[in-house]
Amino acid sequence: MPTRFQLVIDCKDPELLARFWAAALGYVLEPSPEGFATWDDWRRDNGLADMVGLGADSIIDPRGDGPRIWFRVEPEAKVGKNRLHFDIHASSDRSVVVSRSVPFATRKQRVDAEARRLADLGATITGVLTADSLDHYAMGMKDPEGNEFDIN
Repeated sequence: MPTRFQLVIDCKDPELLARFWAAALGYVLEPSPEGFATWDDWRRDNGLADMVGLGADSIIDPRGDGPRIWFRVEPEAKVGKNRLHFDIHASSDRSVVVSRSVPFATRKQRVDAEARRLADLGATITGVLTADSLDHYAMGMKDPEGNEFDIN
């Protein structure tokens, strides 16, 4: 049986990134625990008064397939390139391996459309990631706090 895990992303503004990545990944903001109207109510009740006011800081896959993602406050600025990043599959059926049965022009159109959508949500397009000898097209991007990710 695979090990269950959550992904933790350090950031300055958890709610900003939670909302961005929920929209990017098709996730939803995680509802506050049963019996609590808000996450702040839960935090106060659990002795986490220093975390009150953060707003939504975690997202979940509504189907329950993907991991929970928690955006943890880290006041120190990001330094250097990420050692881990998301690859968002927009050019085919979202499988891990991009299907070459989809024509290159169609895959490119899908990647570009997704890049525009995410840029409208606050991401930055850093440039096309492609190689002349490969039948591959991807777009480099950064989320609203500068964390790198790719769309392919």
